[in-house]
Amino acid sequence: MEGFLFLGFGLHAWITLLTVLGMFSILLFTRLRSDLVFLGAVAVLFVTGVLDEKEAFSGISSPSVITIGVLFVVVAGLTRTGVLQWMVKNLLGQPNNYARAVTRLMLPVAALSSFLNNTTVVVLFINVVKMWSKKLGISPSKLLIPLSYASGMGGVCTLIGTPPNMIISGLYADRTGISMNILATAIPGLFCLAVGILSVIAMRRLLPDRKAPEEAFESTGEYTVELLVPSDNIHIGESVADLGLNHVRGGSLIELRHFDDEKVTSPVPDDEPLMGGDRLVYAGQIADLLELKQSHGFVSADHPVFSISEAGESHCQLRTAYVTFGSKLIGTTMGKNQFERDHSLTLVAVSRQGHRLQESPRDVVIQAGDTLLLEGKPHESIDAETFKSDLHFFDSEEIPNLSAKTFVSTLIMIAMVALSALGIMPLLQCAFLAAAAMLVFRCCSPDQAMKSVNWDILMVFASSVVLGIAIQKTGIAERMASGILDVCGVNPIVVMTAICLVATFVTEFISNTAAGAMFFPIMYEAAVKLGYDPYTFLIALMISVSSSFATPIGSPTHMLVYGPGGYRFGDFMRIGLLMNIIILAANIFIVNIVYPLIPSI
Repeated sequence: MEGFLFLGFGLHAWITLLTVLGMFSILLFTRLRSDLVFLGAVAVLFVTGVLDEKEAFSGISSPSVITIGVLFVVVAGLTRTGVLQWMVKNLLGQPNNYARAVTRLMLPVAALSSFLNNTTVVVLFINVVKMWSKKLGISPSKLLIPLSYASGMGGVCTLIGTPPNMIISGLYADRTGISMNILATAIPGLFCLAVGILSVIAMRRLLPDRKAPEEAFESTGEYTVELLVPSDNIHIGESVADLGLNHVRGGSLIELRHFDDEKVTSPVPDDEPLMGGDRLVYAGQIADLLELKQSHGFVSADHPVFSISEAGESHCQLRTAYVTFGSKLIGTTMGKNQFERDHSLTLVAVSRQGHRLQESPRDVVIQAGDTLLLEGKPHESIDAETFKSDLHFFDSEEIPNLSAKTFVSTLIMIAMVALSALGIMPLLQCAFLAAAAMLVFRCCSPDQAMKSVNWDILMVFASSVVLGIAIQKTGIAERMASGILDVCGVNPIVVMTAICLVATFVTEFISNTAAGAMFFPIMYEAAVKLGYDPYTFLIALMISVSSSFATPIGSPTHMLVYGPGGYRFGDFMRIGLLMNIIILAANIFIVNIVYPLIPSI
């Protein structure tokens, strides 16, 4: 088996190639959890003997992976004490034109994303941007894509701002024994950010002018009918199921309110009896629903009690959610799945690309990016973690009060960055001290700290490190680097640009963490073969694998804004392809100025 060679690759190399290709195919074309897919790939490499036991489990003990895990606790302290909310409130202001609005939005988002998880930052800003855009008279779709872009470009400005930077810098330290400074990417990142802001302003006509999806939900009278059961109705005493009231032509029953009882059951049980004076609230097609007046002897309610402003006060809660890419709800209808029953929620209406769909909500075939208006039980809190693979609830964020702890958590973060940047203490130790300080000063509780750690993401990071080891060990990286040199010649700028271009394209379709782990050994080997220190090449790679602008699946933050912006898939491509080229050119230009190529000794 050791002598097996095909097209220059040995057996273990082919196993690795097929495993990586299979993993990416599964991520692209199925809805399986990414952490399970990555762990499955590592398991294949371990079982087939490509990796030994130490190599297969090295990702778990990787300093970069541990650092990311500890930083989740630091971020929890900042979030729980209201630092992000304070910055949002005080930095946006009231600009008088689009250029200033984009600048006032992108700069603070980028600054926060340099030190915090960019997904957290974007989730916080989405509702703010939607309200802010109304005040400015600008469509949210003109600001939400720049919001997502800023979070990505800000993340590359520090080593802790985005996972690929952590992974690449960690792998570089493992190879060379030299640790990168936490601000190694600051100047190149800031330059690319400035170019990005100017590019968005210059290309603002390429940004779509879409109607916000929730605008279709502003008046419940447009999609709900409230009917009253007269005291002499012949159907009194019969159950909801007997009368077929839960699901009728054109809509569905979302609420039943008894005349002498404020308690409301939702979804309405099939065995619930009908009483005189009951109020029935239906959602769907108005014309079809009004036929119940004739078929069942109902009358129109004189004083409707069901409205968005009233929801959540005494009898129900209305919440807006957006269907995520990869959601198991895609391609199904609420009428044929168990989602409502399983989660005690009722679908009231569906909006797509800013327009409420006119068909019965429970008959709508759900698509990625759809906006759902859901009704739940009284004062029932929605745990976003329960729904994160299917839905994002943007109106369920806790807004903490500002206090002295806000100032304390800010000082802790500044101290952590300063100690690492000045070389006083390695980043991992700084992160542990900062996390401990957040707990000691009660910026977050131990339970909140543990819940803040995203184990799914950590498993993807750890697996990515292991895949990078396999690519290096089996000779794939060396062969690919040699192939690139054969095509591009020995000009280091050309080779650097070629690899960064491919990395930018690949990261549009797979995790930027995976792209960073996959391209690190290729870029490293290419630099070594050219006779240069890999440092400059790797800084350029860090920026490239986080520069995904052209598809909504290229970044989790793109998927977050896709639904709220009422976007279509091609909206990202119109401006994103040009952004990819512009940022790539800016990246190569500034990196080679700040970090001139140094021949290796």
